[in-house]
Amino acid sequence: MSEANNGDVSSLSFEAALAELEQIVAKLESGQAPLQESISIYERGEALKSHCEKQLSAAEKRIEKITLSKDGAPVGTTELDQD
Repeated sequence: MSEANNGDVSSLSFEAALAELEQIVAKLESGQAPLQESISIYERGEALKSHCEKQLSAAEKRIEKITLSKDGAPVGTTELDQD
């Protein structure tokens, strides 16, 4: 795992947080980590998951969809439907 795994997750990019989370999942699934380490990295994984979810939510709010005129020409943008 990266050296940043003891630091604050809020400074990590989405990609870095996701990569570290994938490493944690693999380590936990292998069953090779001692109990105390498993608990510690599980807690880190929860923080990384939350961080990724926040970043995805923020990105989703910024996405716009293109609106078209009756003849199919782009005329502007509107916010993405949140259904």
